[in-house]
Formats: sequence, structure tokens, C-alpha cells
Amino acid sequence: MSHIAVIGAGITGTTTAYALLKRGYKVSIFEKHPYAAMETSFANGGQLSASNAEVWNSVSTIIKGVKWMFKPDAPLLLNPTPSWHKYSWLAEFIGQVRNYRENTIETTRLAIAARQHLYDMAKAENIDFNLEHKGILHIYRDQKSFDQAAKTNQLLQEGGLDRRAVTASEIRQIEPTLESNSLYGGFYTPSDSTGDIHKYSTGLLKACERLGATLYMQCGITAIEQSATGHTLSWDMALNNQESAKGQTTVDGVVICGGVASRELAASLGDRINIYPVKGYSITVMLNDEESQSGAPYVSLLDEDTKIVTSRLGKDRFRVAGTAEFNGMNKDIRADRIAPLVNWTRRFFPKVSTEHAIPWTGLRPMTPNMLPKVGAGSRKGIFYNTGHGHLGWTLSAITAEMVAHDIEQSALKAA
Repeated sequence: MSHIAVIGAGITGTTTAYALLKRGYKVSIFEKHPYAAMETSFANGGQLSASNAEVWNSVSTIIKGVKWMFKPDAPLLLNPTPSWHKYSWLAEFIGQVRNYRENTIETTRLAIAARQHLYDMAKAENIDFNLEHKGILHIYRDQKSFDQAAKTNQLLQEGGLDRRAVTASEIRQIEPTLESNSLYGGFYTPSDSTGDIHKYSTGLLKACERLGATLYMQCGITAIEQSATGHTLSWDMALNNQESAKGQTTVDGVVICGGVASRELAASLGDRINIYPVKGYSITVMLNDEESQSGAPYVSLLDEDTKIVTSRLGKDRFRVAGTAEFNGMNKDIRADRIAPLVNWTRRFFPKVSTEHAIPWTGLRPMTPNMLPKVGAGSRKGIFYNTGHGHLGWTLSAITAEMVAHDIEQSALKAA
């Protein structure tokens, strides 16, 4: 198996393509947008966060979700309109509560293993993505939530993470810009980091092209059919004159890294991958004055009460992200979901002007057990690297290595 097609040029697609190229494979990358990382990998929270590896399949999360169902500004919001996919996915999600402990530990291990691979790729290809090694600070407003977090912390530590409890006074020392008078305490992970996922993905795609990858941009896959020599991909490419060109490419293997589109692609290949599009929002606050620049944090935060996360992206950008919305493929930017992010910023960082805050929304490809689907499909030569949920940025580098290894092993067995 020497020629591999990678479908999708987000963070999972670009890291997968790079891992395959470094192993000597010929790679073709298919992306429906004109540029890399234009969907889920465009403006996420920016955290490379092993400390956020706790899966959501817990009784406490389900109880909170029910309470929040009819609250428009809630961290988690469920559109109750009937949908077979949504409610069957939720049923499987609830069924995975029994695996909460082992899945949290496994996700932590994967997240820790991913770090060095991601840093090494950026260093080798000289990718500037506003990397900050300042750690991630989880903050709690009362003892009850802090004590609950301490139980989760035991699982993260079992997975190998160095994460310690900090007092309210220590929080002020770790991040002096944070208005912390209302906080009870926190947990700090110095080994976690942040960066701009879009800059990383676009930089890595350019590296893939330099290494010999063939790029098919603005190119949608219409069919994948098994052939005598591998798989034939039929595609439809948009052209600058508003016309399109149709074509076919035959490859030895295919890796599907299509985010929320992976479910439909998998179904066409006879595989069931139960991915649901869990919507998230962010604002990118432009720090256009000196007071805002000095008043915004460099240490990344996660507010457990609101599920809001932050990242500092260079001198003049501050990313604030959060919320989970179960509302199908809807990508509308709702003012009532953006407002909590703006208000939170004003509350905890009063010196930061939110006059220039750019809103964004994206759909996280999430599986019921919160673990990505990585590895072979039912058809020979079909592989998956998708379904990373809220941890695509964090896990991408290690799952790329995993699927590339699987492809390598498959080729050895066939030889």
C-alpha cells in the first residue's frame, strides 16, 4: 500500500498526512474548502489540554444537562426537537457511563503521548502557531465543585498527568490578571500548553505539500468504490469561474479524517461510526490597546462552573471558548450563546476591551464514548482517524501516528 488518500485537511487530516509522508507514502489530500482548517480546526479554544481529558459520560454531567436544558445561556444545551440520530446517540452516551473511569484514564494517556509528536512536527517544519508553555489552570468557585474535581484529578494522575491543587492565593500568583476574589481554589497543570490550531494546520499542510503531497482543494468526494487495484475516489472540484470539474483518483488506501462528515462517508463504506455534531462557540478578542494587552492572561484557564476556556494567541489576540450545543448540523451563530463568553471576559478580565470580539461556531465530531475512532474499517484499505470531540487539537498528533502505524502494519501483512 503506497498511495494513500486522506479525506479532510483539518488538524486530524494534516497530522495524518504528515505522519504518512514521513513514512515514505505517496499522499493525496482531499478538502472541500479552498483552505485547510476552515471548520472545527478554525477557531477552537486553543488548549493542548491533557488536564481536560475527563470524558463527559458521568452521572453528574447528565444531571447538569437536564437542569440546563431550557436555559439559553447554559454551558450545555439540548434542542429537544425529536431526531433519531440525536436521541440514539444520547442513549449510547448514557450507556458509556459505566466506562467513565477507564476512558478518562486512557484519554489522559493519549493526550500526554501526543504532546511531543506535535511539538516535534512544528519544530521540524518551523511552524509558528503562537505556542505558549504557560500551563492550564482550572478554577472553581466553591468547595463542592473543587472536591468533585479532586476525584477526577485522581484519574488524571493515574493516567500519568502532573496536576496539583492550588489555593485562591496561589491562583493570583499563577495568573495575576485574573479577577479571582470569588474563587475557592483550582488545579494547575504546568505541562499543558496552548496554540493557534488554524495556524498550525495551515502550516502543516504547506509542509505536506513541500514533502510531495498532492492537494485537491475545494474538492468534495462523491463516491469511494473498491477496485481491482485499491479504491477509486470520484470527486467534484469547484473552479474559480464558478464551474466545477469532475474526476477520479485511484489509490491503495483511504483515511477518513472528515470531522462531522465522517459518519456519512463511513456509512457509504458499510461502517457505522456514530458521530454527533456537538456545537461549540468562541470569540477572538482583538487586544488593540496596551491596557487590554497587559490585562489579558497568558496562562490558559478553564472555568468549571461555566465550562469556558481561554488561550492567549500572541500579543494581540485572546481566545475565549465554550458551550456544548446538541442541535444537529446547525452552524448559526446565536447572540445568546456568544453573550456569556463576552460577559465572562468582562467579569474576570475587566481591563480587557471586548469592543472587537469576533464570534465563531464549529461542530465537534463526537462519539458516544468520547474516544476517537482510529484504525481500520470493515473494507480492506479503509481507515479512520476521526471523532475526537472536544480534544481534536490535543489528541491529533498521537492518533495520526496510530493510524499511520496501522496502515504500515496492514501493508506488511499483505506483502
